[in-house]
Amino acid sequence: MKDFPTFVTHLECGWTGERVAADRLHNLSPQGYPLLVRYDLAGVAKALSKEKLKARAPELWRYRELLPVRRAENVVSLGEVMTPLIPLAKLARRAGGGEVLVKDEGRLPTASFKARGLALAVSMAKELGVTKMAMPTNGNAGAALAAYASRAGIETIVFCPGDTPQVNMAEIAAQGARLYKVNGLINDCGKLVGAGKEAAGWFDVSTLKEPYRIEGKKTMGLELAEQLDWRLPDVIFYPTGGGTGLIGMWKAFAELEAIGWIGKARPRMVAVQASGCAPIVRAFEQGTRRAEAWANAHTVAAGIRVPAAIGDFLILDAVRESGGFAIAVDDDAIVAARDEVGREEGLLLCPEGAATWAAYKEALARKLIKPSDRCVLFNCADGRKYPLPDAGASLDRHKPIDYGRL
Repeated sequence: MKDFPTFVTHLECGWTGERVAADRLHNLSPQGYPLLVRYDLAGVAKALSKEKLKARAPELWRYRELLPVRRAENVVSLGEVMTPLIPLAKLARRAGGGEVLVKDEGRLPTASFKARGLALAVSMAKELGVTKMAMPTNGNAGAALAAYASRAGIETIVFCPGDTPQVNMAEIAAQGARLYKVNGLINDCGKLVGAGKEAAGWFDVSTLKEPYRIEGKKTMGLELAEQLDWRLPDVIFYPTGGGTGLIGMWKAFAELEAIGWIGKARPRMVAVQASGCAPIVRAFEQGTRRAEAWANAHTVAAGIRVPAAIGDFLILDAVRESGGFAIAVDDDAIVAARDEVGREEGLLLCPEGAATWAAYKEALARKLIKPSDRCVLFNCADGRKYPLPDAGASLDRHKPIDYGRL
């Protein structure tokens, strides 16, 4: 890949709008809020056409004019393919709904959508001279950080709740990170990362505490628009913990409109949470712009067990501006949804992805969406990365087998 023209102009505080300089290492804004990358979108419109885009390889870096990496030599890649849209035709018809498509992010490197954000965060860390990175994780983000940072030659330290799925913890360690299991939740792990920054000399790459993971996640929105021939769906159901992807897609749609590739129409953005950890749902229902931390958070969907999201106001702004809503589903519904989609459609969703199917059915039953709506659900990781129930029966090959009963 040759060097390419880039169009970043500055970074901007997501709360106050204050500008800070690009091409410098930043965590939060001076006021303590997430920073957003801003581009010369008029320049992008002149430099990039849909025809030029169509000729490029089907991978994340095809959108490079709308990404912040300046020099191609700093791109850290493990092969970030465009993820497919899988229809749930049988189940949608049975539920009485319209077209339902699952964007299956489990096809990415490290088998989760966290690869998008960490590919950008690590590439920018390399460009800006970072040599050591640390983060809290519920599993998949830590695995992606470990993989990309190892590829870039950057040291990584990862903190996760002690009940993180074993396969995630093994993956993190196998890909080169130092892993520490913490007797607490992800926000407790985050406090350890923040407290150790000066003494340990690491860069904090926690969700929305640096500006670039969101730029990787926004490629979900860019891809989705392109895959649907630049006509956005009616509704997007997104499993929401830290909410980076929801915020990123909302940002992507605004950028696409600014360069003239889509109109003003937007999907209704739906933040899907688990009833055992639903701070965004509660804030949406109460009409507040900030979400109070959720006490005693618990759910089988570990990836959305985030008691307090630093980008809460950005999530809620996007949901409300889109005319969307926030909805919570319980663990029994999540497990039943995973089993139903796997059994009936052959697609094994992760628990967070299964929550979106449960939420779709609930929203349809409550008439929060129309049966005719074209809906996209995000499955954020390969379902095989999570604990699955014991299955199958045993046969003794030395005894008579009643094949008629099998």
